[in-house]
Amino acid sequence: MDTQPSRLMAIYRTLYSRYGAQHWWPGDTPFEVMVGTILTQNTSWNNVEKAMVNLKPYLQPQVIYNMEDKKLAQLIRPSGFFNIKTKRLKNFLNWFKGKDFSLEPLKTLGPYDIRKELLGIKGIGRETADSIILYALNIPIFVVDAYTKRMFKRLGFSLPKSYDDIQKFFQDNLPKKVQLYNKYHALIVRHCKECCKKKPLCDTCCLKDDCQKEGLP
Repeated sequence: MDTQPSRLMAIYRTLYSRYGAQHWWPGDTPFEVMVGTILTQNTSWNNVEKAMVNLKPYLQPQVIYNMEDKKLAQLIRPSGFFNIKTKRLKNFLNWFKGKDFSLEPLKTLGPYDIRKELLGIKGIGRETADSIILYALNIPIFVVDAYTKRMFKRLGFSLPKSYDDIQKFFQDNLPKKVQLYNKYHALIVRHCKECCKKKPLCDTCCLKDDCQKEGLP
């Protein structure tokens, strides 16, 4: 009997019992979520929030598409690497313009067809592409990040090395549900920020009875 699915769900339930729903991804519209996923690269959400407040009056794809790069860079400055992120946003918007700034053309595509297109945009990597698919488009695809690798390695899981293989592991062993993938990823991030840090706080960890403490410093 394969115990991986039951163990993964037990970990999810423990995390959910500890932290509750995280209400990810913050944003009033799918486009706002898309912008947030791009801005959050290499920075904290607190910094992104400041940039999103600046952008709020302009959060229409056509408006940002037509905005001067210099103005956009100043608006998103709090998110860090603002010149690079300006280029990434404009690259994304050039692609989105080809969809008439609409999500409708994407609804006819499968998740990995959408992903392939997103990965063709300069500056969009796997984690960002999958975050857009999961959080903005509400399509079930599991988002993998450094926190995922850290936490599950410590828990004793023998994860594959590549992003895609790790993703496949979770998708093969969890129910294919948008809300589950959404909540699980958010809870992993929350737990790693509060407890399973680079230098972990094992005494306060809600998973300590299930943890094999692999790879701890």
